[in-house]
Amino acid sequence: MVKDMTKALEEHWPEYLMEAAGLGIFMVSAGLFATLLEYPGFPLRHAIDNPLLRRVFMGLAMGLTAVGIIYSPWGKQSGSHINPAVTLTFYRLGKIKPWDALFYVVAQFSGGLAGVVLIALVMGDAIADPTVNYVVTVPGSAGVGIAFIAEFILSFGLMFTVLIVTNRDNLASLTGVFAGTLVALYIIFEAPFSGMSINPARTFGSALPANLWTAFWIYMIAPPAGMLAAAQTYLAVTSRRTHACAKLHHKNDKRCIHCGANGGQKGGKNK
Repeated sequence: MVKDMTKALEEHWPEYLMEAAGLGIFMVSAGLFATLLEYPGFPLRHAIDNPLLRRVFMGLAMGLTAVGIIYSPWGKQSGSHINPAVTLTFYRLGKIKPWDALFYVVAQFSGGLAGVVLIALVMGDAIADPTVNYVVTVPGSAGVGIAFIAEFILSFGLMFTVLIVTNRDNLASLTGVFAGTLVALYIIFEAPFSGMSINPARTFGSALPANLWTAFWIYMIAPPAGMLAAAQTYLAVTSRRTHACAKLHHKNDKRCIHCGANGGQKGGKNK
């Protein structure tokens, strides 16, 4: 066991750091744009007085950020999970080895927190203001139950879309576009209900510096549950078992530690 863990660290540490950096960049972007759009001390907050319109800009910013990360050289190499729920689902599908899955999750939690801390150092008191509060995700006025259901449905929708698209040769290269579009739409239309997390590491990265743990369990349970349910549904409704690798963008010149493509160490097996 120790030997396998050491081997994974020695051979795959670049991918682990890429996963940390990916979610870190996402959180820097989230903190930056949320502060610019919501903090009363900045002119954008007064120039865009409509909350829905501000969410449109926020959604576009975060959707484009997600697309950029997925199609970046690092995203192409690690697979750009940047979400423990995604990694857990690929593990369930046999696409990623246990130690790789564990270190991906550790990297994601670490990277998400580091990203929030970094943007907090840049934005100062503005990001700590109650209007932004380190971009925490908490249930909206509709309550905890609705927030849980919303997080489950959104997570299911994202993962089911990823599995459908990555397993279609004519669509696989557009997986990042589909994912980024969903992120944008989720933020625009769903954020008032749950804060739109669908990512345990993203929620943790904000909750710790904000010291706000309201219904934290929702964001630890609903996203993995929704994505695992999507995987089970995909396997049940399709006539073939999934063959796509554990990457959101696979056909590129970067090594793949999951299936061994382009000189990478082979990881998980197809099921």
